[in-house]
Amino acid sequence: MRGWDDLYPLPVPPSWVPGAAVGILSLHFIQKLLFPYFWADLRYLLKVLTYGARVEMYRLQGRVVTVLDKFVKLAEKQPHKPFLIYEGTVHTYRDVDRRSNRIAQVFLQHEALKKGDTVALLMGNEPDFINVWFGLAKLGCVVAFLNFNVRFRSLLHCVSSCEPKILVVGADLLGTLEEILPKLQKDVSVWIMAKDSTFPNVHTLLDKIEAASEDPVPVNRCSANSLKSAVLYIFTSGTTGLPKAAIISHLQVLKGAAGLWAFGATSEDIIYITLPLYHSAASLLGIGGCIQLGATCVLKKKFSASQFWNDCRKYNVTVIQYIGELCRYLCNQPVKEGEKNHKVRLAVGNGVRNDVWREFLDRFGAVKICEFYGATEGNICFMNHTGKIGSVGRTNFFYKLFFPFDLIKYDFQKDEPIRNKHGWCEKVKKGEAGLLISKVNAKNPFFGYAGNKRHTEKKLLCEVFKKGDLYFNTGDLMVQDHDNFLYFWDRIGDTFRWKGENVATTEVSDVIVMLDFIQEANVYGVSVPDHEGKAGMASLILKQNASLDLEQMYKQVVTYLPSYACPLFLRVQEKMEMTGTFKQQKFQLVDEGFNPSTITDPLYFLDNSKKAYVLLTKELYEMILSGKMKL
Repeated sequence: MRGWDDLYPLPVPPSWVPGAAVGILSLHFIQKLLFPYFWADLRYLLKVLTYGARVEMYRLQGRVVTVLDKFVKLAEKQPHKPFLIYEGTVHTYRDVDRRSNRIAQVFLQHEALKKGDTVALLMGNEPDFINVWFGLAKLGCVVAFLNFNVRFRSLLHCVSSCEPKILVVGADLLGTLEEILPKLQKDVSVWIMAKDSTFPNVHTLLDKIEAASEDPVPVNRCSANSLKSAVLYIFTSGTTGLPKAAIISHLQVLKGAAGLWAFGATSEDIIYITLPLYHSAASLLGIGGCIQLGATCVLKKKFSASQFWNDCRKYNVTVIQYIGELCRYLCNQPVKEGEKNHKVRLAVGNGVRNDVWREFLDRFGAVKICEFYGATEGNICFMNHTGKIGSVGRTNFFYKLFFPFDLIKYDFQKDEPIRNKHGWCEKVKKGEAGLLISKVNAKNPFFGYAGNKRHTEKKLLCEVFKKGDLYFNTGDLMVQDHDNFLYFWDRIGDTFRWKGENVATTEVSDVIVMLDFIQEANVYGVSVPDHEGKAGMASLILKQNASLDLEQMYKQVVTYLPSYACPLFLRVQEKMEMTGTFKQQKFQLVDEGFNPSTITDPLYFLDNSKKAYVLLTKELYEMILSGKMKL
């Protein structure tokens, strides 16, 4: 009897098949061993190129498609889908489209606004921030987002630097308006989000919105002629002191809006925004990203660590935005049962420390941390698409081909890039900290700052590696490891970061030296264990025969500075140390910190619970280090 194999003989594969299979497996193992991130890099690069190709295709067709255009199309396509959820109230895509139309109609009728005119917006997080923003954009206006934490002199500087025709102020910021109104330029028309006003010559907006038409304004008013034309001014604290108005083009808004999509968010996601809308992270990445996806956004008036996860559960949030401090605040909350009981799958942001990153994942579950790097006015961005803890992003040969950048040697004492005997800058080796610079070209332009050509020129480096080349100076020190992951190392110049905000040391110094007993002030940032960024510290020189008035000092800084910029520590010195180039010496002071056991100079601490500066004792120092004293 014949066997089964005799009746139905199995086909014998060609002799080359086993060899090919072994070869494929070998290549797979070699790829895993030598190029472990190849496929992740390829997927990310293809996404970036696909998006860029789509924008370029529109350009070649003679079409300029902006984020606002996309929003208007979505309002037609999905009118009843929630766009914003604020304090439990749903605002659909149609609701926001129609209310922004009403606002556009009000200004069309009552103000002689021309296409390209600037309107400054001083409002907190609320739906009308977005309604006013979109309404003015529909008129072709450039909207300047003012930081509502900035006060008096700095705020007046911000307003004057962007030269607005109109200033729109939120109902909860009328106290701030009252401070600046007497010194505000007379040619700035002021509007408030209220139905009546007690201020002379100030217009009300809410009553007029109710009576306005919902009809769209003429399309030619909002149509953009070029993706490189300005659409927003977003203020940033740079190395020169007072806030600067970074010019944001339609192209930058499109790039920012693609961030959530690039990290894998979809139209089904619900995005939770607790960051202030005047920040590019909330407005471009958050609101813009929501429009790019056609998704829903839950907007919070102000971040609350105690309410955060309850809100996420209540609104079925799937994507959250963060800054490093935000994650730490959440980790510092008392542990509760069911902390992993939520639907959040992506957390997008920057500035989270390694230890906080790990604790966040351990405590709150399998949330993919999507860390990125990017300056508001910059022309370079990195995204950590692999989830490598501590890294701000990844690079490779192909990425540098499209977005050329380098890390160069930097002289910390002279506070400038190091140049060799031929006058060229030098690149650092992998593993070394270097100044991040990115090439300025037609594909990656730098638009600079409004109202100050000098500030724009100071951010550019010329003749870096060869004659005629031009680079944007980010002001950030980075490290690239041997696997091509990038890590943020520190900031240079007269800026440090605290509470998620940039603090310009010269601005703080200017406020302090207004006091009649202060001769000189040297402001810098010091590291505090278990805290993101650096806390502000001021070294003071008193005028001859003057004494330190701590009560006046406290009143001065809280009146004229945002809370995050008020120096937490004071140090009174006899003599100010200077560098060889006659600049204030900061590096030694930074290294010495605020330890009363090693510093003989008098030290003081800003105790917010007492609303006063108090003597920094060894006991108080230990309380700060242990976390018992809240900063």
